[in-house]
Amino acid sequence: MEHSRLAKKLGGLVAGAALMVSATAALAQTYKIGISAGLTGYAATVDRSWSDGVKLAADAINAKGGIKGRKIEVIVEDNRSEPQEAVIVYRKMMTSDKVDVFASGCVSAGNFAAAAAVARAQIPMVLCSILPTKEDELKWAFSTLPPARFEVERRLEYIRDNTQIRKIGVLHDPSPYANLQKGVAEKSAATYGIQVVGIEQYKTDDPDLSVQIGKMNSAGAGAILKIGLGGTTLTAAKNIKQLGLQTLMLTSLEDLTVFKPVAEVLGDKFLFVAAPSQVVDALQSGPLKRSIADFLVPWKAKYGDRDPNWAGRGWDAVYLIQAAILRANAFEGPKVRDAIESITGFQGTSGLYDFSPTNHQGIINNPLFLATMSGSQVKIVK
Repeated sequence: MEHSRLAKKLGGLVAGAALMVSATAALAQTYKIGISAGLTGYAATVDRSWSDGVKLAADAINAKGGIKGRKIEVIVEDNRSEPQEAVIVYRKMMTSDKVDVFASGCVSAGNFAAAAAVARAQIPMVLCSILPTKEDELKWAFSTLPPARFEVERRLEYIRDNTQIRKIGVLHDPSPYANLQKGVAEKSAATYGIQVVGIEQYKTDDPDLSVQIGKMNSAGAGAILKIGLGGTTLTAAKNIKQLGLQTLMLTSLEDLTVFKPVAEVLGDKFLFVAAPSQVVDALQSGPLKRSIADFLVPWKAKYGDRDPNWAGRGWDAVYLIQAAILRANAFEGPKVRDAIESITGFQGTSGLYDFSPTNHQGIINNPLFLATMSGSQVKIVK
């Protein structure tokens, strides 16, 4: 009898200990965010900043105890700015690292290439790129980028309102995002009273673009919309100067470190699309400026005067994911996906996010500016 009571008592202690171990293990479990980023290759400047912004947000949330008691673990893999490499690193993070969500960088083609596998695994993606077009893949993907047309519209507005130029050329790389902008320019230029007289494509590693620029100049283009990331922007600027042209070059969103030497070459003939965080000092007081300021405190403490734009988008991605988890009261992929789709009125560093079942590109009002640069000073063009 005594032996039986002792056995029951020991059994109860063992069961209690097992429950404590299980609870401790659950508490210690991390929430894994995977990043497929072009840390090398043409997208390196922007994707390094994006990754740093994601990690900075994770650190800030972890310092406050994590998300519902779970700390964030960020796993970054270099896709070398290549779609084939992106597929490999996505597969590795899904199978080996068992990531819970992706906050991947700006290599659209790489995100596209892996989207089917990610959708099958039911893992949400909050991306620094345009979205896949297939319905089953789009269901799991969300973007912190404004629609591509916003970048094009700002440049066409400037040409129409501030110059006598009515013929332009489009110079673009082969990425999906660049092709999307190119298509917008083709379709919408006429509504601004502007004619596209030349469209030229280049490779991201081309050392010279003078042939393409010369063709557009011969066709009468007084301005070039340069679309694409990386060092080719400086290459194009040098070619314009070497050819002795007075052509305006208006470029897409990019890291300001890329733009500084371009501005030195072209001066006031160079303009670019700027994000709110790149011109924060010129913004009116309000929710957007406060959101950027909240991010800039830890960003500047760690990275000084580095361009905050792409990092801010990464920061936004993590806080959108946190908001979805809290809204869903769950960490499971399908529930987080559904919750992201229901987020509206979320103020980020890049604009106001309003997602819905029919809109996975959350920024619906154009937050962008057109700017010039002198030294390290960025000035909004009115």
